[in-house]
Amino acid sequence: MHEGQRGLCFVRANVNSEIVLTTWGRSSGFVIDPIEKKPLNHFLPGTPVLSFGTAGCNLACKFCQNWDISKSREMDTLLADAKPELIADKAQQLGCRSVVFTYNDPVIFHEYAIDVAQACHEKDINTVAVTAGYVSPEPRAEFYQYMDAANVDLKAFTERFYHKITGSHLQPVLETLKYLKHETQVWFELTTLLIPGENDSDAEIQAMSQWVVDNLGPDVPMHFSVFHPDWKMQNTPMTPEATVIKARQIALDNGIHHVYVGNMHNKYADSTWCQHCGGLVIGRDWYQIAEWQLDPHGCCLSCGGICVGVFDSSPGEWGRKRQLVNMTEV
Repeated sequence: MHEGQRGLCFVRANVNSEIVLTTWGRSSGFVIDPIEKKPLNHFLPGTPVLSFGTAGCNLACKFCQNWDISKSREMDTLLADAKPELIADKAQQLGCRSVVFTYNDPVIFHEYAIDVAQACHEKDINTVAVTAGYVSPEPRAEFYQYMDAANVDLKAFTERFYHKITGSHLQPVLETLKYLKHETQVWFELTTLLIPGENDSDAEIQAMSQWVVDNLGPDVPMHFSVFHPDWKMQNTPMTPEATVIKARQIALDNGIHHVYVGNMHNKYADSTWCQHCGGLVIGRDWYQIAEWQLDPHGCCLSCGGICVGVFDSSPGEWGRKRQLVNMTEV
């Protein structure tokens, strides 16, 4: 890049012949969400998380639902005071169990995310990445040293989709998923936004879920979500709920133990069912924990079988609330 030029992600620039991160310490805003909204259903269910992102992105997804943040070119809209220690202090003050990097991919604000994670870990606060998983091996290894959990967008299972719709490639994402499973202790779940005519065929869901079983194992939860027309795909119709339910069933039939739906209301498909006896272990109504049938060790009260995940002895009580946070308030 030439002096002063920014990359595609917009947040890295050539300054005095060095490539620097221009958004360190600056955020697009802070919100307390339920962890289930990320979505993570098997990581500290019911607990509140402090969510934030920056500007820019390393992908160019035509369907981006956060395009006003991920494709922002207005740097002055970012908050000027969001230093790592302040974020950790505010999360602790507000009773958040985790800080979540979301809205745009945290791999593009790598140094900032790591600094925040280190400050959070000093106060026993978890850090979570909501990411597309599109990152090179060396920064990937450094980044995930500091993450406790992640939700990875497995956006499709064809190179055609990744190249045409996102401006990226599938294989690096698959490599990230295998890395997370086999070389880290990071708890992670997968999300796929089903877009009519693009990545929602039975054959593609079959191939995707079979790959997950073969390469990651059946315990990695999968989430299939309804697409809503947005940004450059305004003319693509919304996903029929029946398509999402069918995708869920295909994944279950392929052996995935826990499969969920998103952007639609279905208490049955949102709830967690014991992989051993089939009984209800975590009942959900939207993001609200409605029933809890796990013992303090994360085992089913009916059969004693273990439910995979990271659980407290009881669920959090945050519910479905969404609370804006003013970082300047004491």
